[in-house]
Amino acid sequence: MVDMNETTHPEQPPAGSAHDAHREHEGHDSHAGHAGHAAHDHSAHAGHDPAIFRRKFWLTLVLTIPTLVFSHGLQEILGLSGPRFPGSQYIPAVFGVAIFFYGGLVFLRGAVDELRNRQPGMMTLISLAIVVAFGYSLAVTFGLPGMDFWWELATLILIMLLGHWIEMSAVMGTQDALGQLAKLLPDEAERVLGDAHGGRTETVAVAALRVGDLVRVRPGAAVPADGEIVDGSSELDESLLTGESKPVSRGSGEQVVAGSISGSGSLVVRVTKLGGDTALAGIMRLVSDAQASKSRTQVLADRAAAWLFYVALAVASLTLVVWVILRPDDPAFVLERVVTVLVIACPHALGLAIPLVAQISTAIGARNGLLIRDRHAMEDARLIDVVLFDKTGTLTEGRQGVAAVVAADGSADAADAVLALAAAVEAPAEHPIARAIVDEARSRGLSLARAVSFEALGGRGATATVAGAEVTVGAPRILTERGLTPTAELVNASRDAAGAGQTVVFVLRGDEVLGMVALADVVRPESAEAVRSLRDRGVRVAMLTGDSREVGEAVAAQLGIDEVYAEVLPGDKSSTVAALQKDGSRVAMVGDGVNDAPALAQADVGIAIGAGTDVAIESAGIVLASSDPRGVAKVITLSRATYRKMLQNLGWAVGYNVIALPLAAGVAIGIGVLVSPAVGAVLMSVSTIVVALNAQLLRRLRLG
Repeated sequence: MVDMNETTHPEQPPAGSAHDAHREHEGHDSHAGHAGHAAHDHSAHAGHDPAIFRRKFWLTLVLTIPTLVFSHGLQEILGLSGPRFPGSQYIPAVFGVAIFFYGGLVFLRGAVDELRNRQPGMMTLISLAIVVAFGYSLAVTFGLPGMDFWWELATLILIMLLGHWIEMSAVMGTQDALGQLAKLLPDEAERVLGDAHGGRTETVAVAALRVGDLVRVRPGAAVPADGEIVDGSSELDESLLTGESKPVSRGSGEQVVAGSISGSGSLVVRVTKLGGDTALAGIMRLVSDAQASKSRTQVLADRAAAWLFYVALAVASLTLVVWVILRPDDPAFVLERVVTVLVIACPHALGLAIPLVAQISTAIGARNGLLIRDRHAMEDARLIDVVLFDKTGTLTEGRQGVAAVVAADGSADAADAVLALAAAVEAPAEHPIARAIVDEARSRGLSLARAVSFEALGGRGATATVAGAEVTVGAPRILTERGLTPTAELVNASRDAAGAGQTVVFVLRGDEVLGMVALADVVRPESAEAVRSLRDRGVRVAMLTGDSREVGEAVAAQLGIDEVYAEVLPGDKSSTVAALQKDGSRVAMVGDGVNDAPALAQADVGIAIGAGTDVAIESAGIVLASSDPRGVAKVITLSRATYRKMLQNLGWAVGYNVIALPLAAGVAIGIGVLVSPAVGAVLMSVSTIVVALNAQLLRRLRLG
C-alpha cells in the first residue's frame, strides 16, 4: 500500500490523505497501485486489470470464430462440411498464429516470470499446453502428417482468457473495499480563520490542512481529518469506519475520526492527525496488509499447487510413454493426450480457492469494523474455546457512573433533590466521581443551584455553600469524623453498594445526612449481549480485572459471566491466559491494547477492542474499530464461515484434478470416454468459475 505521507506538492505540505491514494488507485494502471499489488499474489498475473483480459477475450473470440468455421479437422469430427474456397485451408493457421501471440502472450510472460523465480505453476502449465499445441499445429500445416490443433488452440486460449477475466474481476471487486474507504474523505475542507465561534472560513484542499488547523464540519458533511471538537455537537455516522450503524453523539472535547459524517449539528474541529496518521489510513493499511498475508490454508493450497505441477509432468510423461508404446503410428493422438493432461492439470481453481475467499472475508470484516492484522488470527478464531475479557475499558466504559441515589427517607423525589445538591457542590471539580455525579444530574434534567466557597477536602470529598447552607459530599469517613449516624435506609443501601463493589459518597447539609450516591464503573450496554452471543456459539466466557473480587463478581453477575479472575496485576494477566491454556483450551484475549499487550500476545488470538483513532495495535491479531464487545462474536462467525468456504474450494479444486487427470490421460478410452484438449479447457474453466462463485457466496454472510 502506498505510504500516505509520500504524495507531495511542490508548494504544499505532504498531501498524505487516503483520498489522494484513492485518486491514484483510479488512475492509469490503477490496480497495481496502493492496494492491488499486495492484495493478491495469485501467480505471475497478480495485479492485472480485468479490462486487459476483457479486451483480449472479445478480440480473441472474433478471431476464433473463423478459425472454427474453416477448421477441416473440427468439421471432420462433427461430420460437417463448411465453406471452401482457394486458400481457405490456411485461415485456421493464420488466425491461430494471431491468437497465439495476441491472446496467449500474457500466459507466456507469466510462465517466464515463474521459471525465473524457480516457482513453476499455473502459468507454466498453461504455456506448456499452448506451446505444444501451437508447435504441433504449425508442423502439420507445413506438411507433418496428422490433424492440426488450431481450433483447439484457439478455444483453449479463449476459455483461459475468459477464466482469467472472471477471476480478475472477482479479485478486484474485493479490493474495492479500500477504494470505498478512501472515498469517505472529502476533497476539500472549510478551514476556520480566527476565532472558532465567529471566525470566517475559507475552502481549501484537504491536502493543505495542517495539524492544529480549525475546520468547520456542517450538517451532512464528512470530517476531513482526525481531530478534537472545540465547538458544537452532533450525531456522527461512523458506520463505514466502525461497523456500528447507530449514530454516535459527539460534543466539545471529544475526538472525531476522518470520514465520519456529521448529522444535524455543526462542528468546529481542531485537526490532530493527517494523512497516514489518521484512523482511516490505518484501517486501509490493516485491510491491505491482511489481504496480502497468507493463512495456513493458503500455504496448504500453495503446496498442493506446487505438487500438482510435478504430478502433471509425471502423468504427462507417463501418458506419452504408454501411448507411444500402444499407438506408435498415431502421434497426433499421443500428443493430444499429453496436451489434454497438461490443460486439465492447470491449477487455476486451486490457486484461486483460498486467496479470493481470504480477500472477501477481509472486506466483510472491514465493513463490520473487524480489522484483521494477521490472517492466522482470523483462521484460528474458529477454534476458540474460551474468550477472556479484560473488564475495564472492554466490558465497561472505564469511567465512573452513578449506580444509585438513595435519600434518607427512601423517596424518589428526595433522591433527585439529593443528587441536585451533590452536583451543585461537585460542578467545579474535575475528579471522575464529581464528573459522574454532575453528568447524571444533567441527564435527569435537574436544575443545579449555584455553589460558592467550594473547597476540596483532600481525599475525603468536597464542600461548598449552596442556598446559604454548607453542603458536603464525601466518603463514609466523613460521617465518622463528624460523629453522624445515617438512617437505617442509608445504612442498608450503603452496605449493599459496598458488597457490589461500588463507591459510596454521602451528601450532608450541615450535620444532617440527606442521602447517599453509589458509583461504579459503567457497564457497556452491549456487553451482556456480547456474552450471550458467545455462549450461543458454544464458547466459554471469562473476565479478568485488577479490581477487587467484589467489584469483579458484581460486574460478572450483571453480565452472566461465571469465571472471574480478580485482583490481577497488569504484569500477571499473561499468566492468567497461560493458566487457561494449560488444559489445551484455545484462548482469545480481548483487551484495550494498552496494559493488556502481554496477555494479547500470549493468547491464541489477541483481539484489541475500541481502536478508535489508534488502529495500529501491534499486540493483537484482530482489531475492533469500535468499542463494542459484540464484535468478538462476529469475529468467530466470520472465521468459521471463511474456513468452511476455503475447505469447500480446496475440495472442489483438488477433487476435480484427481478425477480429471486420469480421464485426460485416456484411462477410460475402453468405455468410450475420451477428453479432448478443448473439453479439458472447458472443464478447467468451469472449475475456476465454480470456485469463484462459491467464494462470492460468502458475501451473503450476516454477522449480526
